Amino acid sequence: MRNVNPKLQLWLAGLNEILRSLEAQNIAPTPTAAREGFALTTQTHVTDYPPVAYITDDNVEGTPVRIYHPSPEERLPVMIYFHGGGHMAGSIEVYEPICRKIAKATNHIVISVDYRLSPENPYPAGLNDAYKIVENIWALLEKNGVEPEKKLTIAGDSGGGALSASICHKAQYDDNIKIDNQILIYPSLDYTMREKSVKENSKGYLLEEKGMVWYFDNYFQHGENREKASPLYMEYSNALPRTFVITTEFCPLRDEGLKYVEKLQQAGVEASGFNYPDMIHGFLNLENLVREECDSLYRSLHHFLSNQ
Repeated sequence: MRNVNPKLQLWLAGLNEILRSLEAQNIAPTPTAAREGFALTTQTHVTDYPPVAYITDDNVEGTPVRIYHPSPEERLPVMIYFHGGGHMAGSIEVYEPICRKIAKATNHIVISVDYRLSPENPYPAGLNDAYKIVENIWALLEKNGVEPEKKLTIAGDSGGGALSASICHKAQYDDNIKIDNQILIYPSLDYTMREKSVKENSKGYLLEEKGMVWYFDNYFQHGENREKASPLYMEYSNALPRTFVITTEFCPLRDEGLKYVEKLQQAGVEASGFNYPDMIHGFLNLENLVREECDSLYRSLHHFLSNQ
């Protein structure tokens, strides 16, 4: 029998009571409410800010970035991290503690990106920002006096996972970009919402089917072909990077993550995944409730990147 981790059940019950009350009152969601709610949830439940030796802000052609370097005296590999939030919420500031933890856990230089968000900046604005960072990553680090090991990982969670995968699929045909690894944390990979887990986990587990429809309708505003925009349906070749995908059992996006790993493997790409059997989407932003599981996730990133 499937059961959500007991550590999440009380919190979920309270959240669901609020959501159902809003529905009963016909109170529609707004981008402002989504952003404030996402930020408040993260700030309330991710309160540990580990020290990182070097942190600085910059931008690439107007797109803000924050650089985290855990050991400035060393030449370390690089990770570009794209935050989650349904292409509508999240920011460098919201993900400050998470990116600190990733930098420390993986011993990587981490670059966090404030890509543009919908609905003010619909598809493909955020994706274009993300690709621009990848194209200019080495120049950015040189500008800031950082000497890295030229090994690049692209990573992200949820909507940031969608950006990461989209970048990697585009870059497989770009001779000017070499991506060594890809890390996707409960990623959004199928904007058509066809997979079984969308219905199986449609309500009551933080990310809901109705909310996904709303996020995607705000993201795609000009009749775009959503299948074509979905990494799950893009072209696969063995030029795609080595990949690690984290999914959770009670997530509408679970099955597209599992299927993505299978498609990569069929294309001859080294790909693996791990499914948390009692977790929900977004649990990394609920760390104080599920600290052991978050710690295990950070360890898994270290393990993946240390065994190449």
